[in-house]
Parts: sequence; structure tokens; C-alpha cells
Amino acid sequence: VQLQASGGGLVQTGGSLRLSCVASVRTIRTNGMAWFRQAPGKEREFVATLRWGGGGLYADSVKGRFIISKNSASNTVYLQMSNLKPEDTAVYYCAARSRGYGSSDFAEYDYWGQGTQVTVSS
Repeated sequence: VQLQASGGGLVQTGGSLRLSCVASVRTIRTNGMAWFRQAPGKEREFVATLRWGGGGLYADSVKGRFIISKNSASNTVYLQMSNLKPEDTAVYYCAARSRGYGSSDFAEYDYWGQGTQVTVSS
């Protein structure tokens, strides 16, 4: 299974980016995918995943600014990031579970993408 994340880049404070993650196999369901991030010198942290029944589960630090969505037909999960702040600067990772719906616990994920760098300048 491969997860291909893209869409990162350099933006100014207040700007927007949209990340994409495509799973290479259909056995990975988009409802079992999530986004995490890791800033330099910090531990990897949960960002967002899709909830069972619809909607998203978000870290408190991104609520109201980030939106997670999916396109099941293309096996793709997106993360629309708005009103970006310097503290959002990190490598963003896409993750997928082989079973079950999304979770905020990184230990429950079986597959990880290579990461995409997001840098927000002040």
C-alpha cells in the first residue's frame, strides 16, 4: 500500500493550502485515513480524520480552519487548510488504517505516506 501526499508549500500567515493523499489500493477506505503533522523538535500530532457517519474529527488547534474531505471514487482524502499560522508549519503526513474508521491515535494506523512540507511565514 502506498499513500501519496501532495500539496504542501510555502505560504504567508493567513493563507491557504489544500493537501491531497491518494491511496494506491482500493482496500484502503478513505474513512480510515487521517492527517498528522510533525514540527521540528516535536512529536507527531493528530490533525484530522473523517468521522463515522460524516463530518470530521479535528485537533483543537485546527478546528474552524481546516476541513477534511474525501473522494471515495478516486481513493483520495483532502485537507483544506485556511487562515494558516506559523505554528502550522510542519511536515504533514497522510495515514491509513487497514481496518476501521479514522482515529486520533497514530498507533492505530498501519500505513504512512512520505509527508509533505507546509511552511507558513510570519
